[in-house]
Amino acid sequence: MAAGLDLGADTARLAVVRECSVLERMPKWLICVPLVVQWLWLSLRYGGATLPSAANPHLTSGGLVGEGKLEYFRGMGPLARSLTADYCAVFNDGTANEDSLRRIMAENGLAFPIVAKPDLGLCGYGVRLLPDMAALRAYLAAFPSGETVVLQRYLPQEGEAGIFYARDPVTGEGRIIGLALRYFPRVTGDGRSTVAQLVAADVRARRIARSPRHECSVPSESVPAAGQQVRLATIGSTRVGGLYRDGAALITPELVRAIDAIARDMPDFHFGRFDVRCENLRELGAGRGFTIMEINGAGSEAIEAWDPDIGVLQGFRMVFAKQRLLFAIGAAQRKAGVRPIGLLALARLNRRQNRLVDRYPPSN
Repeated sequence: MAAGLDLGADTARLAVVRECSVLERMPKWLICVPLVVQWLWLSLRYGGATLPSAANPHLTSGGLVGEGKLEYFRGMGPLARSLTADYCAVFNDGTANEDSLRRIMAENGLAFPIVAKPDLGLCGYGVRLLPDMAALRAYLAAFPSGETVVLQRYLPQEGEAGIFYARDPVTGEGRIIGLALRYFPRVTGDGRSTVAQLVAADVRARRIARSPRHECSVPSESVPAAGQQVRLATIGSTRVGGLYRDGAALITPELVRAIDAIARDMPDFHFGRFDVRCENLRELGAGRGFTIMEINGAGSEAIEAWDPDIGVLQGFRMVFAKQRLLFAIGAAQRKAGVRPIGLLALARLNRRQNRLVDRYPPSN
């Protein structure tokens, strides 16, 4: 295993990795400018701004925007399903009571604590760890009516990775084009300072206090012991202070075979990111010992580019490469008869998703 990819060592390293990458510090609109320019150029080159939606024809918009998490799960074959955390769906129409919730959870092998997340979501918005039935009832009461909630088995492992997969529709070759290691926001106690003071003093962790749709579940006035690491969130998104690191050293032939087999056990899936939890990075590199939390399609970000050790130019090159490959796959799919989504329909999906995100309960 390459140096710097040991799970225990990297978790301890969070005590000193406080800096944010250049991309993290840049305004979102500024990041989008070169990406939009490249997208427009690729649209002209390939003849279609929505061509990437053809990459995964069995998903809404190919997974660009507006697709639900359940779309990925329900299309899985037995292999992919066996490696995915148990889940169930609850349609939030106000009719679910405690008995019906307990019954559907039991039928799907779920027990508290569980993770609740919107079926239609992004960037961890609305994702909450729920300890009991009272918390679940409160979550559903705050969730938009008429929308679907996914309840999923909580995975307590510290290791989390986003594995970026692509398969050439022409040659059939599947490969891993990127791998990001994601670490949860945390602070380290000194025996004197409160959690609130530790968060305020940490450049990365203080993002959690500035995130308007997130609640820190750790009591702000508690005083951790000297050297005690305190995890601040269920999710590892950079918007709440999570850390992304480039895990390319973990891309082995064994892992490629494992992920390729999973992707082929899904209908016509050619491009996307598998978000997994694992106990041991060595096992992950060997292509085993991981569990899928969720999958993202054509709209997946190359999140390894947000590693603080990666410069801004290299980061943009990684994202540009992803977009070029996405258009190439979409073009091959179109040639095979797949019809991309229309621009107006895509805009409607995006507008609906953004409106829902604003109405979700805060993540924790």
